Amino acid sequence: MAAAGAPDGMEEPGMDTEAETVATEGPARPLNCVEAEAAAGAAAEDSCAARGSLQPAPAQPPGDPAAQASVSNGEDAGGGAGRELVDLKIIWNKTKHDVKFPLDSTGSELKQKIHSITGLPPAMQKVMYKGLVPEDKTLREIKVTSGAKIMVVGSTINDVLAVNTPKDAAQQDAKAEENKKEPLCRQKQHRKVLDKGKPEDVMPSVKGAQERLPSVPLSGMYNKSGGKVRLTFKLEQDQLWIGTKERTEKLPMGSIKNVVSEPIEGHEDYHMMAFQLGPTEASYYWVYWVPTQYVDAIKDTVLGKWQYF
Repeated sequence: MAAAGAPDGMEEPGMDTEAETVATEGPARPLNCVEAEAAAGAAAEDSCAARGSLQPAPAQPPGDPAAQASVSNGEDAGGGAGRELVDLKIIWNKTKHDVKFPLDSTGSELKQKIHSITGLPPAMQKVMYKGLVPEDKTLREIKVTSGAKIMVVGSTINDVLAVNTPKDAAQQDAKAEENKKEPLCRQKQHRKVLDKGKPEDVMPSVKGAQERLPSVPLSGMYNKSGGKVRLTFKLEQDQLWIGTKERTEKLPMGSIKNVVSEPIEGHEDYHMMAFQLGPTEASYYWVYWVPTQYVDAIKDTVLGKWQYF
């Protein structure tokens, strides 16, 4: 006799069907403490079994360069993990710096590292290893080896700013300062001209007066070689003409850097005067026996403080 409730030709639901039915009926109830501990133990056993099935990774041989690089990367100046490093001796300003640096870094990156060590800006560096190190090539490409000496030449910005004047200019300034200890007219270089005495045809002077430039050249004066000289002020052309027996120099007034003068001792109504034609006192063009009443007018006209109309 067939079982009640089961039509002919149909099978009763198996265990799989029952499991599906249970899963769809509603959410699972929370596990109690005993059940949770049992589930955790089963998961731990499964995890151990899975680990036991994994094969260990092969160890790197002791001589592998990659392994050595990764060990020494703690001192990597370039900060590249796993990169091959070389030991460098960077020499700048008589000081040696021992540095580990990636072999595949470029010359430009090496300059940045040198900047961090010395404070020397990359643009002011000359880095040399068997010649100038190119910025776009790596240390490996130029065959840098461990223990190599890298020579660096250059000055920091502070060093540059500390040099106010060139050495020769500083020497000239020191000499000028020494010469200031005595009046110009007593110095040997000027005495040989002044000892000739006042020229016979010198223009008359007016002591204590200030006058505008005359409409005619100032004449009857001496230059440093003792020859006669005259000064012509071409205001319409903004030029000073310095004329001698041999030639006439036509100088733009804007090219004259400075004008200095000093009264001649014993003849204070006349001055000795110099026109600075270059950057230092070596460029002074000296004129002797300039009438005192024209001294200020000459300075103001040449230096552009006012113009004569």
